[in-house]
Amino acid sequence: MSGGTVTLFVCGDVMLGRGVDQILARPGDPVLREGYVTDARSYVSMAESVSGPIPAPVDPSWPWGEALSLLESNAPDVRIVNLETSVTRSAAFEPGKAVHYRMDPANLPALEVARPDVCVLANNHVRDFGRAGLEETLDVLHGAGLRTAGAGRSAEEAYAPVALPLPHGGRVLVFALGAGTSGVPAGWAATADGSGVAYVPELTPATAAAAVRRIRQVKRTGDLVVVSVHWGSNWGYLVPRDQRRFAHALVDGGADVVHGHSSHHPRPVEVHRGRLILHGCGDFIDDYEGIPGYEQYRDDLRIAYFVTLAADTGELTELRMVPLLARRMRLEPAPPEDRAWLHRTLDRITHGARLTVAADGVLTLTQPAARAAP
Repeated sequence: MSGGTVTLFVCGDVMLGRGVDQILARPGDPVLREGYVTDARSYVSMAESVSGPIPAPVDPSWPWGEALSLLESNAPDVRIVNLETSVTRSAAFEPGKAVHYRMDPANLPALEVARPDVCVLANNHVRDFGRAGLEETLDVLHGAGLRTAGAGRSAEEAYAPVALPLPHGGRVLVFALGAGTSGVPAGWAATADGSGVAYVPELTPATAAAAVRRIRQVKRTGDLVVVSVHWGSNWGYLVPRDQRRFAHALVDGGADVVHGHSSHHPRPVEVHRGRLILHGCGDFIDDYEGIPGYEQYRDDLRIAYFVTLAADTGELTELRMVPLLARRMRLEPAPPEDRAWLHRTLDRITHGARLTVAADGVLTLTQPAARAAP
């Protein structure tokens, strides 16, 4: 925290399983049960076919690439990632799912290297290997001192926020929710005595009101609230009306940032009453290179979001969006032509503000508070 502000780093889905797990030092069992791919190493081959050889085994820092130097230079007060993979050696594939993600626990340094303050687990892959796989994930992360939000051994644990103290005396509270619209199965919902995720069956006024009640039960003067939500489809720029209304209700009820994810590419940025809503941060780390289809969305372009809030009010004071390019399962600086494409696309679909390109190629939000939606 500096100058009465708090800076957060948030990003889209961090998927260290499957192909990414296979290039790390301690790859787990590569067996998959997908319709067309039965070996996770196939995703490595596909990436190499379009981007060139990957020097496996790679260092734990490899998947993050340029993002690590960005984290050091921007020095965020809080780092939040959506960890969309099980961290388990379980072979109990969840029935009824087409895709399963797991990272071997021995490869945890590939997550630790980014020093996340909160790992969001409310998503549609955290229980890909059953309750045992989820509970091993929790054991591994907590055993390494990593905090988690959005999943737990009970509903009380899953819905509880992570509270991070700030120097001025307040806290950053991070809540996490997994919506049915993103493919989270209803049976994954945490119960009073059963492990699972903080589940939202539908984005309705009633479920928004329940989330707001949880915020108000915990939030104190001086606290900043982030609600991280896994919601919506994988592709397309349209934000459904119920999603926007849900986000607005969260802000009206006390959220200062709505951190949305699930889409494979960035979706609109919105400012509502001076608060930031990210409708979809896009993927951040994954093994999708070489998979054909949906090229028009440029899912190889990734964004590191640095969100600066006024410490006393929670209002957005600055948003810096750093474009990156996924190549050989590593994040590199995005070339100028790719930054320009991303700027044109996101500026066209953004709500309540305009995006500009700074001299260093970073996308910034123009006068967010002045352009806040009513």
